[in-house]
Amino acid sequence: MKGIFIFLTLLGLAIAANAQSTNKAYDSVLAKKLKADDYGMKNYVLVLLKSGSNTSTDKTLRDSLFAGHMENIGRLAEEGNLVIAGPFGKNDKYRGLFVLNTASFDEAKKMLETDPAIKNKFLEPELYPWYGSAALQETPGIHNKIQKLEF
Repeated sequence: MKGIFIFLTLLGLAIAANAQSTNKAYDSVLAKKLKADDYGMKNYVLVLLKSGSNTSTDKTLRDSLFAGHMENIGRLAEEGNLVIAGPFGKNDKYRGLFVLNTASFDEAKKMLETDPAIKNKFLEPELYPWYGSAALQETPGIHNKIQKLEF
């Protein structure tokens, strides 16, 4: 009886070990290109953009810096360094977010230094490690195909 119990236990463990199945739509070439792990995920840096310490009301300066901010977003996306960006609705603290295509805070900080609104303290970034779908890297290319008007 003890032998049957051991056999059934081992059989149960073997079944449990094989319970995960491979996705039939899996594309190994695309997964490798996007540096996806076995779950189709990867590490990014999530950036929450807060209102910064610069409260200047100089409209010309603000307009210029935020035009540069939008240009910088486009450039980072074109380079493959920015996978998602967007503003939040009106609130007292947070203005928007970026998902940067790096797991390195040092690289993320270098990317953020190129943003004139951040550099001039109109926006202040908070950085967090984030684990998300590697497919997000395809978002800028898709967005470019559906964006009718430019900012």
